[in-house]
Amino acid sequence: MRREPESTQAFTKIYSALRCSYRWHRGRLSRIVFGQALVRNAVVPNPSSKPEILIRDLESIADLQLALDLEKLTWEADDRDVTPLAFAIAARAAGAMWIGAFDKAQLVGFAFAIPSLEHGRTAFHSHMLGVRPSHRGMSIGYRLKLAQRQKALAIGIKEITWTFDPLRARNAHLNFCRLGVISNDYRVDFYGAHTSSPLHRNGTDRLWVTWHLADQRIESRLRGKDVRLENLDSLAHLEPLISFNGDGRPAMSDLLQALARQRIAIEIPGDMGRIETENEDLAREWRLVTRSAFTESLRAGFVVKEFVRSVRGQQGPGAYLLEKAES
Repeated sequence: MRREPESTQAFTKIYSALRCSYRWHRGRLSRIVFGQALVRNAVVPNPSSKPEILIRDLESIADLQLALDLEKLTWEADDRDVTPLAFAIAARAAGAMWIGAFDKAQLVGFAFAIPSLEHGRTAFHSHMLGVRPSHRGMSIGYRLKLAQRQKALAIGIKEITWTFDPLRARNAHLNFCRLGVISNDYRVDFYGAHTSSPLHRNGTDRLWVTWHLADQRIESRLRGKDVRLENLDSLAHLEPLISFNGDGRPAMSDLLQALARQRIAIEIPGDMGRIETENEDLAREWRLVTRSAFTESLRAGFVVKEFVRSVRGQQGPGAYLLEKAES
């Protein structure tokens, strides 16, 4: 009989029995079941929204098929770039987290995370999170992330990683401002130069972010601490390494001077999706210039710590704030 590696056995033993159900009620998770353990009234921020959304595990094959259908809708990819159902089933059996957001019987969002080992630490890597277009702007992605955190902490896992496109201001705001992730890793064309998804027509560069689930910094963010004014003050005293010109093009300042400081600012457009649709050459210019800025800064020991949307007016660019890592 073929013997599985010990690491695979460990993940299966730890995670395969993991089951939970969530229902939001008055700002709390009213029921969370892990195996036979019941945790009542776990305090988790819950922004008010309509309609009522149920967050729960995707438990059946039919549930998983709903998630894969939503994946295809969200990324508009060919079948070859959509997760196979057989893999989704196997991943869940081996300990992956498949969590769904339901508006009555309709799946309106999902998050998929796999057990991982990074630098010898057991963690989860959140591979996908998608929300139905009709339900965006309702904090469903935020709730799904909180559900992932709740499940991970319940079994002693204190770290979740994931990737996202650093030119997507909405995602950067969720990840850095609301959830409190950090990043010291930029992956060039992480999924290859392109895929069949129109979201990947400008390359697949990604920031690899880490969410330290039990840190006090994260706790304060989830309780609603607003650091926007503090970050705006920091940005006001910095000449951005990459700035958004009046003509919409990126401008790069002196790299060596920027690397000699303790903080670096990198600006990005507020709506890269529109630029990719209207001006592919400009979108590519933004990709290449920010790629250079991030890779050089992180190589020099900086860490991406914050993101601020609309730093110069409601329709203005957003800005990342990087800080020199402590020695």
